[in-house]
Amino acid sequence: MPKHAAQRRPRHEPIIPDKLYFRIGEVARLCGVETYVLRFWETEFPQMRPNKSGTGQRLYRKRDVELAMRVRRLLHDEGYTIAGARQVLAQEARELRSKSPQLPLIEGGASNTRVKAKLQKVRTELRDLLGTLSAPPARKPRIGAHADRKLFD
Repeated sequence: MPKHAAQRRPRHEPIIPDKLYFRIGEVARLCGVETYVLRFWETEFPQMRPNKSGTGQRLYRKRDVELAMRVRRLLHDEGYTIAGARQVLAQEARELRSKSPQLPLIEGGASNTRVKAKLQKVRTELRDLLGTLSAPPARKPRIGAHADRKLFD
């Protein structure tokens, strides 16, 4: 059997422990890759964005670990290029979005219009809230020697 054919044989997937966050070393061990590979994949796959702690340490959630394992399978087991794996993940995301159930609006004239108006109002309020939360924090005035001088000059 050629060497490359043996490498593409699917391997047994490890069980992901039930915990909130995983460090990069744990994820690397679960995926069977080095930590620098995970950091590289973060630059190539926009979906792979682990949280970072206050000290800058990467904290992966379970879904991040599952994505890393999926990327490893696509690249190592199935032989996709990075661009090909990116396309597969994008296609899977599109299919998932198209299959997600939509909440039906109430059928009927006046009530349907009221429901749409209420939904539009909620959507507007959520966008406003998102804008508020996304804005950089306002700078607080510095208190110190310079501030004191301005008060008494």
